[in-house]
Amino acid sequence: MRTLKRLSVGVLLTSVMLVVVLILGKTLWDARYYRGYDRALPLNVILREDKPFPDDAPKYQRLAFTFEGLAGQAVPAVAAYPLDDKGPYPCLVFLHGIGQEKEFLDEIAVPFVEAGFVIVSFDQYTRGERKLEESGNLAGLLAFRRRGALTVIETRRLLDYLQTCDDVAHDRIYLLGASYGAITGSTAAAFDKRIRAAVLCYGGGNFRYLLGNEEAAEMMGAFAGPVKAFLTLLLAPSDPVQHIADISPRPVLFQNGTHDSVIGRPAARALHAAATEPKEILWYDSDHVGLDQDHTWKVIHDAIDWVKKQDDT
Repeated sequence: MRTLKRLSVGVLLTSVMLVVVLILGKTLWDARYYRGYDRALPLNVILREDKPFPDDAPKYQRLAFTFEGLAGQAVPAVAAYPLDDKGPYPCLVFLHGIGQEKEFLDEIAVPFVEAGFVIVSFDQYTRGERKLEESGNLAGLLAFRRRGALTVIETRRLLDYLQTCDDVAHDRIYLLGASYGAITGSTAAAFDKRIRAAVLCYGGGNFRYLLGNEEAAEMMGAFAGPVKAFLTLLLAPSDPVQHIADISPRPVLFQNGTHDSVIGRPAARALHAAATEPKEILWYDSDHVGLDQDHTWKVIHDAIDWVKKQDDT
């Protein structure tokens, strides 16, 4: 009996020690999440041969290039410039959605350049030219966790590059994040004060809410509860509600849909509430941005009008 009791105590103590080690390890892992940005690192920018426009009348100048985010890691990017050569221009850094690539810029660039802006985007980690080879579920989850940190770091490195461009007005750089780009973009804007103002288009915060929509629940299936808890813990350091208040006193515009099936209203409101003034909130009678073309162009033009107002102040 004494042997059994000692064994039980030993198992309990071992279990407690294991839990403590796991908690400490996770805490240290999370604390290092956004480390790696170094403004002093060489950018090693390489201009690339650009693809031709599909017709004979291009509506903007297109520049393709790579820059280094972390040392030795080239990030492919594309920029659209107005045709009038009247720079330096105000600039928008566009962070694309979770399933998009930098070439999505070509679908939305025209109204921005016609309004007098440069707009630039890059392939986020695991997307476009940075797509990974097929990997298991755990490797994919770890890559997705890494994507959030790299998107913030690489946004800041892109700002480093833009600060070297004579045709960009260095004090008139704005951020436009769409969906996942709004989630990561809010943190990038919070970390880097060179971003003069931010438009967060159909984004949200608090992963308990972000993972609580019907689409996510359907993907997680019968084990939605524990899977949601695990993902919330895994992705915790990238939750934008922790940082968005630091955008203030720079202005931020939130755009969200009342019927959004991807970013539900609880997640949108959590991000709104975590931000401090000055902030503006626009609600649209729509599903997620991009699913309804009429609303998408309305959202884009509202974003342009708002940024122009900030640029005029």
